[in-house]
Amino acid sequence: MDLGMSDPTAWATAMNNLGIAPVGIAGDPLLSDFDPALGMMTGIPPINPLMPGLGMVPPPIPSDMPVAKEIIHCKSCTLFPPNPNLPPPTTRERPPGCKTVFVGGLPENGTEETIVEIFEQCGEIIALRKSKKHFCHIRFAEEYMVDKAIYLSGYRIRLGSSTDKKDTGRLHVDFAQARDDLYEWECKQRMLAREERHRRRMAEEQFHPPSPPPVVHYSDHECSIVAEKLKDDSKFLEAVQTLLTWIERGEVNRRSANNFYSMIQSVNSHIRRLMNEKATHEKDIEEAKERFKLALSGILAQFEQIVAVYHSASKQKAWDHFTKAQRKNISVWCKQAEEIRNIHNDELMGIRREEEMEMSDDDTEPPEAKETEESALVVQTEALKEENDSLRCQLDAYRNEVELLKQEQSKMGREEDTSKDQQLVILQQAMQGMQQHLLKLQDECERREAELEKVKEEKPQLGQIKVIIRHCLQPNNLSPICSVSQEKDSVLERGLGSSPIKSEREALLVGIISTFLHVHPFGANIEYICSYLQRLDSKICASEVEALLTRLQHTFKQEMSGVGASLEKRWKFCGFEGLKATT
Repeated sequence: MDLGMSDPTAWATAMNNLGIAPVGIAGDPLLSDFDPALGMMTGIPPINPLMPGLGMVPPPIPSDMPVAKEIIHCKSCTLFPPNPNLPPPTTRERPPGCKTVFVGGLPENGTEETIVEIFEQCGEIIALRKSKKHFCHIRFAEEYMVDKAIYLSGYRIRLGSSTDKKDTGRLHVDFAQARDDLYEWECKQRMLAREERHRRRMAEEQFHPPSPPPVVHYSDHECSIVAEKLKDDSKFLEAVQTLLTWIERGEVNRRSANNFYSMIQSVNSHIRRLMNEKATHEKDIEEAKERFKLALSGILAQFEQIVAVYHSASKQKAWDHFTKAQRKNISVWCKQAEEIRNIHNDELMGIRREEEMEMSDDDTEPPEAKETEESALVVQTEALKEENDSLRCQLDAYRNEVELLKQEQSKMGREEDTSKDQQLVILQQAMQGMQQHLLKLQDECERREAELEKVKEEKPQLGQIKVIIRHCLQPNNLSPICSVSQEKDSVLERGLGSSPIKSEREALLVGIISTFLHVHPFGANIEYICSYLQRLDSKICASEVEALLTRLQHTFKQEMSGVGASLEKRWKFCGFEGLKATT
């Protein structure tokens, strides 16, 4: 560009040829006192607010004047400001902690080096992400740098001296929302909140009252010190707190009961001191009331005199000589004085009514004699109470000693009785165990005898069956086979009637138990088997199942597993071995 800066018409024509709105107002140059020769000198760029060392924000401009921005020259491009008469570019709401800006309207031939060259004057650039659609995102190091970048919104950019459309564009700079900015802002806010909490805590600790001193543990020496403090009015509160803490800790026992009782007695005597102190304060209050009543009566007398002065001044002899303003003031003052006098008079009458209500009609004796008699009676009663308390304390001490001796003797007797009782309990438990064992042995013997009787009854029947079968197998005895078969059937029925399986239900149980134990090769106890069967039929009991397993000795066998307390009886399925043994 070789146009002179002093020719505004030529400058406006050149900008119009480039498609850029005029910079000045009505063709006026931007800087009236700008030297064109200085601006066109090589090596000296024109002054603009984006130069390092200068503030980004220009000085304040009156509201009635439009903002005029300047041309910005860079090495590879030139930025032309927008028309100051146009409204400012719009921006979105600024996100908290925003350090990232959106830059749109970049030239198609613009590179990252060009963008860095333009925006590095606003501050340190941390990251730049450029898109192929002519926009990019720039993240700065500080938040105030974003304001400098927003200042460039609306500028028209031209790369070099080319007027090609691909080398021109209009910048649109706006706030961008980035997760990194939000995270840093939240971290900063949390740090500020921690610092604020720390400051508040430090301020609260300064105003906190100091912690009370720790209460010492109970001992005879500390007990004597606390007892002395309880008798002193100035140290009574501290001693009572210590006594209360000891009692709540559970320091009271038979040994220390007398000491605690004496301290509680001292606390009780302090009540009388408090009552005497209250009586003295009440006496002082009565005296103060009397003084107040006398002072109030004097004030009322003075008010009466003042009101009399006002009334005398209001009479015609003196009233005619006062002016209208003076008469008005005197009447106002008279009304105020009468109101105040009436208020104080009502207060005094109220005090007198209260005194009359408190006084009783039966008080005929003079108050001084009454007070002396009451004080003498109080002294006598206090002396008698102290003697009575001391005697009670001695009596309680003797009782405690007697109870301690009784407890020691009873402990010795109880130890002997408990040892004998323990031996008797052990012997009883042993006898009960032996009785239970004998009962079990008797039951087992009865069961075995019943099994032997059944076997004896079955032997002759089996012999008859053998004889009949042999007789039938002979060739000469084939004719009466029908009769023999009938007899055989009857005998077999009798034999089956004496078999271990007595019903179809027991046969089903045998099948189910066999299947269950076949799945458990290591066996299972009777409770486990019954729990499985009770899922099918809740009426099945353990004794019935155990009796059935005991009868079928060739099908099921019982084994003992474990040692000592972990000894356990397990049933196993042995039908395959039993089949071989029966054959």
